[in-house]
Amino acid sequence: MTKKAVFLLAFAVFFVVPSGTPAQTRVRARDLGIPFDGVPGRLDAITDVQGVEVGHTTLISGEGKLVVGEGPVRTGVTAILPRGKGSSDPVFAGWFSLNGNGEMTGTTWVEESGFLEGPVMITNTHSVGVVRDASIAWRVKRGQPEGSEYWWSLPVVAETYDGYLNDVNGFHVRPEHVFEAIDGARSGPVAEGNVGGGTGMICYEFKGGIGTASRKLNDKSGGFTVGVLVQCNCGSRDKLRIAGVPVGREILGNKVWAGRVPASEQDRGSIIIVVATDAPLLPHQLKRLARRASLGLARTGSVSGNGSGDIFIAFSTANPGAAKLGGLRRLEMMPNDGMDPLFEATVEATEEAIINALVAAQTMTGINDHKVEAIPHDRLREVLKKYNRLAEPRVK
Repeated sequence: MTKKAVFLLAFAVFFVVPSGTPAQTRVRARDLGIPFDGVPGRLDAITDVQGVEVGHTTLISGEGKLVVGEGPVRTGVTAILPRGKGSSDPVFAGWFSLNGNGEMTGTTWVEESGFLEGPVMITNTHSVGVVRDASIAWRVKRGQPEGSEYWWSLPVVAETYDGYLNDVNGFHVRPEHVFEAIDGARSGPVAEGNVGGGTGMICYEFKGGIGTASRKLNDKSGGFTVGVLVQCNCGSRDKLRIAGVPVGREILGNKVWAGRVPASEQDRGSIIIVVATDAPLLPHQLKRLARRASLGLARTGSVSGNGSGDIFIAFSTANPGAAKLGGLRRLEMMPNDGMDPLFEATVEATEEAIINALVAAQTMTGINDHKVEAIPHDRLREVLKKYNRLAEPRVK
């Protein structure tokens, strides 16, 4: 590696990639001609839901042999703020665990109260504690909510495991990285792939990470928006399906792929899915929405194995002020029999968000020279064309 490359890697340790910057320049799934159902929002991102902001802190440094505490480092933090940094107004929320070999803190109170207070944070498995504490510190620094005499915080912090590429036991995520992710959160385009909490993640044995997508309902269905963000780190290559095509088997062929991630690592994969909507849903309805993310995940080939932490949370930005102290609240609520378009939108956006993560991710080498290849775009297009599933690439 050249001296310049080493310098760039060292510099990247403290490089923050906020979602609203020009950092999002990589190819997305629709750019390759991958067909998806449904109508996306303007950005095809979770930030199509008005008020939602996303920020990343990406930590990359070192190369070669693992020295615990020194690296190599391939990790980070992602923050999703339902109403943006300027609001302390909680949102209605519900969560669901498809398979619980993972962690999402704060969900007991989400289940009990029906509210999500503060951001949703995503990181690596062994950094959940520091991210949780730093999230509290960030809120304390901002001051307690107006009219609150007794204030406490139970943050929602989720994880997936990046220990095949990252010095996961080195605890490289620090409080300042959490602050950077939250303070750097923006509306607008969302950086995908090897960024934030998704920096060191693997999906279907290809390089994985952060992905996002959205769906816009038609006026007859209320014109609401559903946005999804995933941190994907799950699945085995032979099961990967894209647009209904067995892409993983086609790319793998009948040969043993020399770069396959060891089976012991495949079983540690997980996925975190965050669903946002502006539709007026109550907590029990949002739990129903979170469950539907399972179907979008299944479309890509996951069976949610025993070693996978597949945990989902959904929130609604409707009904502002519902958590205010004192008095009664008048709420809007969509009837249950009007939710089918939202279910469909969640499934579609989840599927596309996962594929966007795969397409955006780039080949990465981490600890002990472990190398995970990005999904090859040309080969992917060839396979889709073989099955008559290749659409016209999106014109930017």
